[in-house]
Amino acid sequence: MKPEIDRLTPDNIVDFIGSIFDRRGGEEYLGEPVNMGQHMLQGATIAEQNCQSEEIIVGALLHDIGHFTSEFGTFTMNDTEDRHHEDAGAEVLERFFPSVVTDCVRYHVAAKRYLCATRPEYFQRLSEASVHSLNLQGGPMTPAEVAEFEKNPNLDHIIAVRYLDDAGKRPNMETPDYWHFAPMVQRMVDQYTAQ
Repeated sequence: MKPEIDRLTPDNIVDFIGSIFDRRGGEEYLGEPVNMGQHMLQGATIAEQNCQSEEIIVGALLHDIGHFTSEFGTFTMNDTEDRHHEDAGAEVLERFFPSVVTDCVRYHVAAKRYLCATRPEYFQRLSEASVHSLNLQGGPMTPAEVAEFEKNPNLDHIIAVRYLDDAGKRPNMETPDYWHFAPMVQRMVDQYTAQ
């Protein structure tokens, strides 16, 4: 891990994530019509507007944070192999957040593969960039992978965040900034680290 990651604590993780949004949220998001920060904020905002649980809102807010924490950088349409941003993000967050949140981060890519295998109409919803990354990520799951994935106790939350991931690509959608959600993020951290 990078040195700054090693210095994270329950008291500074929320501000650290906020600094990522502030410093790097404007970076391009895989050729989509929104930047990285807008993409994650849109997912969280849509979840909040639809009265989803705080776990789903925070999961949507943080699902792509691994694009910023991974030393391999972010995915591009020129990539020929997967960069596993979902694992990079989950590895940073798992010290501070409950498994339901980190599973939403760790498995949002797998959820795309799962939905492509189990709901054929889902594939039609994917953007060009999402189809490209799907191919790098292994394509639709095999029946054995589907059966294994369905054992995850957080499956419903993971699928909900996946749909929010797909929805968070709207040009010109108004959202609050990260700091609107920061108290909710801190509650998740406090609940987990108090155990």
